[in-house]
Amino acid sequence: MTHPSSVPHLGPEFEAFLFAPVGEDGHGMLLSVLSALARLNVDPWREAAKLAGLPVEKATERLTSLMAALPDGPSGHRDPKTIAARLVALLPRGGRPPAGSPMPVRATGRGVGLAMPSRTVLLIIFLVVVLGAQYVFAHRQSAAPIDAIRSPATSTASPPIEPPFAGR
Repeated sequence: MTHPSSVPHLGPEFEAFLFAPVGEDGHGMLLSVLSALARLNVDPWREAAKLAGLPVEKATERLTSLMAALPDGPSGHRDPKTIAARLVALLPRGGRPPAGSPMPVRATGRGVGLAMPSRTVLLIIFLVVVLGAQYVFAHRQSAAPIDAIRSPATSTASPPIEPPFAGR
């Protein structure tokens, strides 16, 4: 299964869909869209992006077939098409790029730039601060003059002591 960060630009707008309840399985466990798709060995994030790019009717048909294919399908007397229609309504609309396409260029307050996840921006800022601090501390320690490092010419060692009655 692919992690959500591997699908470009899949943000929190998909959470309502992915975490929406589908129903209970045959063992009484509540299924979300995420867990239902994972049980079908379908990448939930990629499928959500794919469904969001389809027309509503096609997305409902695709999700209906997936819900019908669940081994311990959702319990209750509702049919998969009703469940799929409710879930498809939770998908974000508005021209999402298909999964695997490059990140879109978006207009920002200062012009046009690449969309970048906020975690990446925070990581870059953190690394710049840490590297800057290391640079400052490394160059702040000025090298002491060589003469100040040398030890004084006098020694504090005692002269050798001769044992008593040595050689007498």
